[in-house]
Amino acid sequence: MKLVTLFFICCFVLLQTKVRSQQKDSASIHHDSVQLHHQRKDSIPVKDSAVVVKKKHDPHKATVLSAVLPGAGQVYNKKYWKVPIVYAALGITGYLYFYNKSWYQKCQYALAVVTNGSADNPDSLNMVDPKLQGLVLYGDQTDIINYRNEFRRNQDYSALFFLLFWGLNIVDATVDAHLKDFNVSNDLSFRIKPALLQGSPGISVVFDIHKGKPKLIDLRN
Repeated sequence: MKLVTLFFICCFVLLQTKVRSQQKDSASIHHDSVQLHHQRKDSIPVKDSAVVVKKKHDPHKATVLSAVLPGAGQVYNKKYWKVPIVYAALGITGYLYFYNKSWYQKCQYALAVVTNGSADNPDSLNMVDPKLQGLVLYGDQTDIINYRNEFRRNQDYSALFFLLFWGLNIVDATVDAHLKDFNVSNDLSFRIKPALLQGSPGISVVFDIHKGKPKLIDLRN
């Protein structure tokens, strides 16, 4: 009987010792983990705080760049495929402007030769474009005037379209820059919700068009 009692006493003591030992170990582990966490925070403050907000796309900058140099705004927006289109439109209209201006001046000179009666002067006739010399020799002012007016009209149209394409280049860059920060994910959108319209049940159609949140860049990796 005494041996049984002594056995239970020993088991109880061992059990209490084991529990206290586990409590000490768990407290020690918790303390070490907290200390390690503080050490990490103290040793790598830059890495923990190295989360920066991506700078928003600047529409004003895209507008200025396109106004100063056509296509520069498209490059800023990373729409490189639009640059050849911009230069093709401006290049063609610019070429047509100078082409028509050149022929307008040629027709103007040919008309001056006919008006001044200098068609018999070889020097004056040689300065007339070969394509217009026949009209000068026959003194055909009407056709020369018609040609001159047509080239003048085409010159004006070319200048107008050149300025129009320049303006469209600016508008395109500005719109693209504004849309750069908009959320275009599949979550957008179109939702149908129940609603009360003046006390009567109905439905509402909601278009959710909002700007996306600034992207976070983690510099820890």
